[in-house]
Amino acid sequence: MITTERIEVHGAVQGVGFRPHVLRLATELGVRGDVRNVGGHVVITACGSPDTLSAFRRALHERAPRHARIDDITVTPHENVGHAGFVVLGSGFAAGPRSIVPDLATCDACVAELFDPGDRRYRYPFINCTDCGPRATIVESLPYDRSRTSMSAFPLCASCSAEYHDPSDRRFHAEPVACPDCGPRLRWGKVLGGEALHAATGVIAHGGIVAVKGVGGYQLICDAADSDAVARLRKLKLRPRKPLAVMVRGVAEARLFSDLDDEAAELLTSPAAPIVVSPSRLGGLDVGLFLPYSPLHHLLLRDLARPLVVTSGNRSGEPIAICDEEAEAKLGPVVDGVLAHNRPILARYDDSVVRAGRMVRRARGFAPAPLSLPVPSPVPVLALGAQLKHTTALAVGDRALVGPHTGDLENAQTFTAFERTVETLCRWQGTTPEYCAHDLHPRYLSTRYAERWSRERRIPVQHHHAHVAATAAEHGVEGQFVGVAYDGLGLGDDGTLWGGEIFLATYRDYRRVGRFGRAPLPGGEVAVRRPSRMALGYLYGAEDFGAPSIPDIGRTTEAGLVRRMVERQVNSPLASSAGRLFDAAAALLGLCEENTYEGEAAVLLEASAGGHTGPSFEWKLHQRDGMWVYDPVPTLRDLVTCGDPVGVAAARFHTTICEVTAALVREVAGEVRTVCLGGGVFQNRRLVDAVTRELDGFRVLVGERVPVNDGGISYGQAAVAAALLAGGDC
Repeated sequence: MITTERIEVHGAVQGVGFRPHVLRLATELGVRGDVRNVGGHVVITACGSPDTLSAFRRALHERAPRHARIDDITVTPHENVGHAGFVVLGSGFAAGPRSIVPDLATCDACVAELFDPGDRRYRYPFINCTDCGPRATIVESLPYDRSRTSMSAFPLCASCSAEYHDPSDRRFHAEPVACPDCGPRLRWGKVLGGEALHAATGVIAHGGIVAVKGVGGYQLICDAADSDAVARLRKLKLRPRKPLAVMVRGVAEARLFSDLDDEAAELLTSPAAPIVVSPSRLGGLDVGLFLPYSPLHHLLLRDLARPLVVTSGNRSGEPIAICDEEAEAKLGPVVDGVLAHNRPILARYDDSVVRAGRMVRRARGFAPAPLSLPVPSPVPVLALGAQLKHTTALAVGDRALVGPHTGDLENAQTFTAFERTVETLCRWQGTTPEYCAHDLHPRYLSTRYAERWSRERRIPVQHHHAHVAATAAEHGVEGQFVGVAYDGLGLGDDGTLWGGEIFLATYRDYRRVGRFGRAPLPGGEVAVRRPSRMALGYLYGAEDFGAPSIPDIGRTTEAGLVRRMVERQVNSPLASSAGRLFDAAAALLGLCEENTYEGEAAVLLEASAGGHTGPSFEWKLHQRDGMWVYDPVPTLRDLVTCGDPVGVAAARFHTTICEVTAALVREVAGEVRTVCLGGGVFQNRRLVDAVTRELDGFRVLVGERVPVNDGGISYGQAAVAAALLAGGDC
């Protein structure tokens, strides 16, 4: 008996060679019918015996292309097909969830061709196939066809067209396919092609800085071993101390910089090709390493034969440049040349960053792959994120598409980039959000954007609830959990600043059951930038629990000013912030008086602790206003007076915070046995590992695929909003 089925395949099935995969399977098994992209999924009409069709469906799953992800297959009876064999049809349109495949690092087969003098794409900087190349950065709309990408401006030559239409070729329906005869070209001023590349490498080799148009935006590149070039780049980026990422040719070269474990080496060589942060062999702070992920990077590293500093192509505080005119205007005057090309970048994607197997910045290579929502959203919801390390998420059904890292929403340029990301996510999904979820802080630009919705269509989500909800949602937590939210600052539902919070929570609600003791931020934002001022805030204005005072740590003019500000309550808001406590500890140990980048003091404190160990300092818990409160003053007093070497004192401070956290959790947990850690403080690997060990008997979860910092806020907002709209006990 011959039957016909309509098979719909949902997931990451466009841009990964899925239609060629279906065609080959059908031909092999003798199935008649057709396949095409429809909306964001694939629709197959298959005709054959029941046993044959069963084997065909099984093979769709078991032998799927390496970058495909099948979320769901639905099968319905269908009328007979008229095809004698099996064909690939033109794309169609349909509503429903859609997946965009992230950009994929250049595959080994394409790298081999890139450096094969006998290949027609020898040294062609835009070589790709169905297993690699740009995806999200070139897509205008779905379904994913060349005509809806930035490659539509490059008609295929006869040779590329033959590959594109040949089912046996690995470039069959590879939408970005191109060659030197028909594809994009490099440009250096008026010089084109290979000569443009030669000019750029010459400048870098002689100590220059070049702005290079990458996959998801411009990058600034210089010789990593040239101290003068690196110093100049630091000055240009206003990054005097923050580590710069280094691109190396392979894992062997990466191991000259870092003792990579197997997990880090696997990440480096993965199709996502993120920046992997790991301990440095040279001492000091961890180092961020990554491998070339585009043909142009491979060419630069081969020709220069040296590690390169590669960082985002932007001026400080602005988003990464993606258009040539912007790069020439803003980067051109401060670098030694601009290596551009004429393939438009349609979506801005910075490089992803992973540390200890956990996402720090989710961007190129990972975004915008969808993340599951534990409670499906009954209507589309746009989650607007917070202010720092900004991302946006779009909840559609049981998935959230989290856009790439935007940067800090602090000016018109980053706000425009944010608006463009919102427009892109909605266009890709072919949907208009019915609600928006946003932070409570009224001065965040993302919150101001939410005012475009009517009040009844806005869902405010408390900052720290979003943090712990993001961790819970990533791990599919059901029911109540203990949320531990440690970060710099976020506005609480009582109008005060939070940052060291313990919750009993679900996705729909939370109860604040514990917190850190409060201290003033003398000068507000100034105290965030100056850990030394935060230390003075604890000295002169920490919440009074009757604990011993901290020894006076300064007689400077600033100390006197801060004392007067605190005593008179002038621009000195109180905050229960774990992040600011880490700042104060770092300042008291002489590690950092001023943050030149967000979290610098905490990074230096963790690095200083190194391999040291030691018992905890004194700590106390008190009950106040119906919750447990940690008094940090005895801890800071011991930190100042212990007389230990700085590294040992830093290690003991970490031990203390670990013990405090475990004690707070045990006091409030009751029968709850799941603990979700969220907030930027939990980027601290030492703290996470110690808390996990200390909470033996609990299921301790932390963000892995989603950043625990503010980059995960939009996902947490989406999870909360979906649960609120769905109602019920969640």
